[in-house]
Amino acid sequence: MTNCIMVQGTSSNAGKSMLVAALCRIYKNRGYKVAPFKSQNMSLNSYTTKENGEIGIAQMLQAEAAMVEPSIHMNPVLLKPKGDFTSNVIIQGKSIGDMDFYDYQHKYHDTALEAIKESFNILKEEYDVIIIEGAGSPAEINMRDQDIANMEIAHLADANVILIADIEMGGVFAAIAGTYVLLDDYDRSRLKATVINKFRGNLDILKPGLDRIEEITGEPVLGVLPYDETLKLPEEDSASLTTHSFAEDKDITIGVIRLPKIANFTDIDPFEYEDDVALKMIDINDNISDVDAIIIPGTRNSTEDMFELRKSGLADQIIKKADEIPIIGICGGLQILGNVIYDDEKRESKHGTVNGLGLLDIESEFSRADKIVTQSEATIPDNLDGIAGAIFKNIAGESITGYEIHEGTSELLSSKALLNVKKGQGNNDEGMIDGACNGNIFATYFHGIFHNYNFRREFLNYIRTKKGLEARYGEDPYETQKDYSLNRLAEIVEENLDMDIIDDLLFSK
Repeated sequence: MTNCIMVQGTSSNAGKSMLVAALCRIYKNRGYKVAPFKSQNMSLNSYTTKENGEIGIAQMLQAEAAMVEPSIHMNPVLLKPKGDFTSNVIIQGKSIGDMDFYDYQHKYHDTALEAIKESFNILKEEYDVIIIEGAGSPAEINMRDQDIANMEIAHLADANVILIADIEMGGVFAAIAGTYVLLDDYDRSRLKATVINKFRGNLDILKPGLDRIEEITGEPVLGVLPYDETLKLPEEDSASLTTHSFAEDKDITIGVIRLPKIANFTDIDPFEYEDDVALKMIDINDNISDVDAIIIPGTRNSTEDMFELRKSGLADQIIKKADEIPIIGICGGLQILGNVIYDDEKRESKHGTVNGLGLLDIESEFSRADKIVTQSEATIPDNLDGIAGAIFKNIAGESITGYEIHEGTSELLSSKALLNVKKGQGNNDEGMIDGACNGNIFATYFHGIFHNYNFRREFLNYIRTKKGLEARYGEDPYETQKDYSLNRLAEIVEENLDMDIIDDLLFSK
């Protein structure tokens, strides 16, 4: 028999994903085979699974916490916003098209729900424990009849629900009480406990409020989770970039262009774990100051973002910097660095075909009928052009892994490929090469390329050496600290929440 428990929030970003990850690690450590499950997620940060399907990056992290392989069934419905109230709808890993909110809710609700039921039942066959994550708030009463993310899933899974609230948002007690009040008796019967998240300060001051909330709800407060700034884990939503605090005043500063439609920005995460590296987000209307390299990340709309780069004048700044420092493009960033992005049918945006930055001699186009979604592997050639040849000469022939999620394809002209593809798609349907390099520029379709430690190490050591700093070797700080953070997160939850009650909610039905 599979046992389930669900974490819902008083709002988005209340801490649901992290609490689910912590519980996955806790019950894994107790010897259970554990799976995360989020029926419907809305996120621009996605990951490619072993089935070559897309899921939210949070479910990938939760699977890592549970020490199991991520699967499309852990997030059977993924919505990737594209703007103008339209999202790319992905069901069980595969895109079924772009839809506005009305069409999705009224025409595909039943299709999505059937996929959710099927995926949940598949997980039940394989796992002892399923930790379920809700989405947004269960108190969105205007959409209760269309719900496939919160209470409808709790009933489907016969799962008790823990409600988590973020005290940093303000009004935490009102948010908890309001959620209880707005639910009808049928849904309220699932809410069994409350958690307060991100607390800083003296817990004694909070206690009268905790006692009153228990009186109002009739359910226990499991505890209060402290804010721990030492934890470093991937962010799920691009909105977090507004509030995220990046390190400053380090030996190396890497500028990251914060494209208006930025996506899969977890590609830059490994740099945050390097103690001598600072990341500087460069907004569309900013001036590029003193940075040692520039990364143009992925985007859900490369033609729209290229248009905005040109309109703001940031494009001219990037082109000027290309004579001075390395510039790297990932996925949409690769397309932006090329000569032109062909979109005559205006599939990407109303702008249609646009000129790129012209820093790589490549051309990209949107003409494929389907999206490329694949886990990928490649090797580094020994005859790379420009700065890429200087950086990666010591690891020529080594294997590089990543994943691809893109609709556009690219053709090399005079620029050389960055990678020789062994598995995956790469630049186009020939599937032989990926990316491009020329001068101070190199780019790739491989998301997660900097998660390869040797690749990241050689890139950073090139910059270190140029600045008169010592090269660094040794263990990968990203993998080491990420696993530390998952373990520490589990410890924080076990130290501050009543695990006996959680055990009862999970196992006593």
